[in-house]
Amino acid sequence: MRGAPRSCALAVGVASALALLLHLWVPAGPPSVDLRDPPRLPPPPRGPARAYPHVPFRLRRDVIELLPGNGCSCAAEPGPLPRQLFGPGRGAVDFGSSFGPGERRLQQQREHEFRSYRRRVQSPADRLLIVRANSPLEYPAQGVEVRPLQTVLVPGLSLQAPGRESYEVNLTASMGTLAVAAVVEGVSLRGEGQPHLSMATTHLDHLNRQLQFVTYTNTLFHPDTADIVQFCTHGHEAAFAIRIRHPPAPRLYGPGDSDGDGGYNVSALVTIATKTFLRYEKLRGLLSSIRRFYPGVTVVVADDSPRPEPLSGPHLEHYVMPFGKGWFAGRNLAVSQVTTKYVLWVDDDFIFTPRTRLEKLVDVLERTSLDLVGGAVREITGFTTTYRQRLSVRAGGAGGDCLRARPGFHHRLAGFPDCVVTDGVVNFFLARTDKVRQVGFDPRLRRVAHLEFFIDGLGVLHVGSCEDVVVDHASKLALPWRRSEGERQYARYRYPAARDDSLSLKHRLFFFKNRFKCMAGN
Repeated sequence: MRGAPRSCALAVGVASALALLLHLWVPAGPPSVDLRDPPRLPPPPRGPARAYPHVPFRLRRDVIELLPGNGCSCAAEPGPLPRQLFGPGRGAVDFGSSFGPGERRLQQQREHEFRSYRRRVQSPADRLLIVRANSPLEYPAQGVEVRPLQTVLVPGLSLQAPGRESYEVNLTASMGTLAVAAVVEGVSLRGEGQPHLSMATTHLDHLNRQLQFVTYTNTLFHPDTADIVQFCTHGHEAAFAIRIRHPPAPRLYGPGDSDGDGGYNVSALVTIATKTFLRYEKLRGLLSSIRRFYPGVTVVVADDSPRPEPLSGPHLEHYVMPFGKGWFAGRNLAVSQVTTKYVLWVDDDFIFTPRTRLEKLVDVLERTSLDLVGGAVREITGFTTTYRQRLSVRAGGAGGDCLRARPGFHHRLAGFPDCVVTDGVVNFFLARTDKVRQVGFDPRLRRVAHLEFFIDGLGVLHVGSCEDVVVDHASKLALPWRRSEGERQYARYRYPAARDDSLSLKHRLFFFKNRFKCMAGN
């Protein structure tokens, strides 16, 4: 009888040691960053120093390695625990190995599409423009914006030149015309209403006064681009950008007035979305738990089961899809029907408990710049996971870029002690509806997929995670002979055989769609 307590104590000790090791290993990052208010912008940087070939220097290799280069590689990083504990899939993956010799043309097609993509998204406003400190020309380095085919007053134009007999400046645009909103006495103007405007005078103060009235009118329509305006005088040239665009139209949602107790009206702010397939027993458990804590919140269910069962109830929307349409296609359908400011994504086998406090997640999004915040999922074993992932991409030149995924977070979130900022979270998150739609879910990922959404969202989604908002995971443990036919059919789709090509499809999508050549993690 003594063996059992000793074994139990040993198991608890090992589990505690592993938990402590994981806790210590995950990088803590800076103490916290406050995202509740817009950051104060630093003063504009000075131009780069000129070359001084006679001055010796010494390179710092540790800093140079942090700079972006024209090549990258993926290599598996050592972790704190043996890989056998968690199975394969955490090492380096070469996506190019998924293709045979006859498919090498795919690389050329990918590069063609990538060049087309760059042409679509790049703008002259992306160009680096340096303002030299010794130039007598003063001009706006950035921040001037005009709507397509409209006019704007150009601020900040000035000439700070030493005394001379006469002064002249020239302005040249390429996508619009230049004029003046007022004429100053003693200033000669040439080219008004044309792309090239010249001003000349014998009095510097008069010239600077005239420069305060310069206007720019866009004449070549484009919804989002920039005109690089040349500004020059005797022996000096400069350039500045005028951005031309339609400002994005806001997408505003109802305010979600207080519930009367000073808190948020979750029913007005949040819609719960889920996707189901052959698991109606677990889905009904989820719906029952939601109604216990949030009876007025709308729930949207996307269903691609072969024989859909009827679902009914207040604030419930059931959308039937073609059989086996897939996991991400169902996500797209569910999110497309959301009309509230926020959408909460849950799996159909989750269970709400008193710790599933949606008000906390709403508060984080209402008070910070985050777009999406995840919670934690508690397994039947008592283990709780947040699945925090740090994602990064290194430029790799013609061969493609390198994707790296590491567990952990970037920094803690000031004002919310149990929350951090990261790049990927567990399959239980609250997000701004418009931002989720902007990223979307690739419908080609029919079965096992999740992190792919956050990879597509790099540069679009600002992601957080709060470990004190917890949803329970229904038990997956069942004796084989006690499984229903629906459960056995679900298992065949959820856990496909080794010959299944879903993994190869993922690699192909990473390779072509995201232009990655490899991925590494630990």
